[in-house]
Amino acid sequence: MKVLVTGHDGYIGQILVPLFKERGHEVVGLDSFLFATCGFGPEGPDLPALSKDVRDVVAGDLVGFDAIIHLAGISNDPVGDLNPASTYSVNHLGSVQLAREAKKAGVTRFLFSSSCSLYGAAGENLVSEDAGFNPVTPYGVSKMLAERDISPLADDDFSPTFLRNATAYGVSPRLRADLVVNNLTGHAYTEGDVLIKSDGTPWRPLVHIEDIARAFLVMAEAPREKIHNQAFNVGRQGENYQIRDVADIVAGVVPGSRVKYAEGAGPDLRCYRVNFSKLTDSFPQLQLTWNVERGVQELHKAYVDVGLTYEDFTGKLLRIKHVKQLQVENRLNESLRWVVPTELAAGPEA
Repeated sequence: MKVLVTGHDGYIGQILVPLFKERGHEVVGLDSFLFATCGFGPEGPDLPALSKDVRDVVAGDLVGFDAIIHLAGISNDPVGDLNPASTYSVNHLGSVQLAREAKKAGVTRFLFSSSCSLYGAAGENLVSEDAGFNPVTPYGVSKMLAERDISPLADDDFSPTFLRNATAYGVSPRLRADLVVNNLTGHAYTEGDVLIKSDGTPWRPLVHIEDIARAFLVMAEAPREKIHNQAFNVGRQGENYQIRDVADIVAGVVPGSRVKYAEGAGPDLRCYRVNFSKLTDSFPQLQLTWNVERGVQELHKAYVDVGLTYEDFTGKLLRIKHVKQLQVENRLNESLRWVVPTELAAGPEA
């Protein structure tokens, strides 16, 4: 297939693209390159790419593609809260527009990177794909609205699929320090404290980014009738954790570290446990292999290998700090658009 991956230069995209290329698919990227300077370790493979904000994509950009893997978006709650209107414009309206333009261009498959965050304050009961939504952040709401408005576009010629990813973790050339497993491991390595910023009781489903990438690959190659206009929770059975249990795993892996609660830490409204049986029943050939302990071991080794410093960990690897710094430098506006295109902003030529 000829596949367009939006957000290919991001956290998941840098892991997903090599998997698709290894399977023999022709891959083209599309990215605004907002985090091009936030490198961590070796870069992914060179890729022909369109330098474009996903909000500006038109049908002419998409002609000739068999499938779109739509990863691009405002990817975490702090950045989403910084300007909720921009979060909605990218994650909701931008995604719906992209789907409409893809349909106009004759693209037949549209795999949307959604999130289990749309379950929000779901409590301790396991939630399946037919559960009600209760998002508590602009990010979660934006994913819910995107699914709602993309789904009606489905017809005999256009097949959307919604992959509701659990909270991601793992090593990537565009490492994110704001994700809970990456964050706890980073604090443990750079400070010695496994710093919990809530009371430790919230539940989270967790999934390694390689397993997310494998799920996208399997669904991109699946018979249409197995995925058409459906949602799938993406993660492994048994990989729901309370945050305090993740902290204990980290403390057991990172030598000399200890669990510490941030001053004033309280409950977190985001609390949900997720059932992944639809994914495993539908795709028995999909082998998701990671668990949190193995992921923490991978992260710790990577932090040691690059000599991760506290300054980098709490600086360029935190998406919110990078965005704010670009705005202070007047390179990025409140709508999260580049003020003046630069070489780094533009990215490689397609």
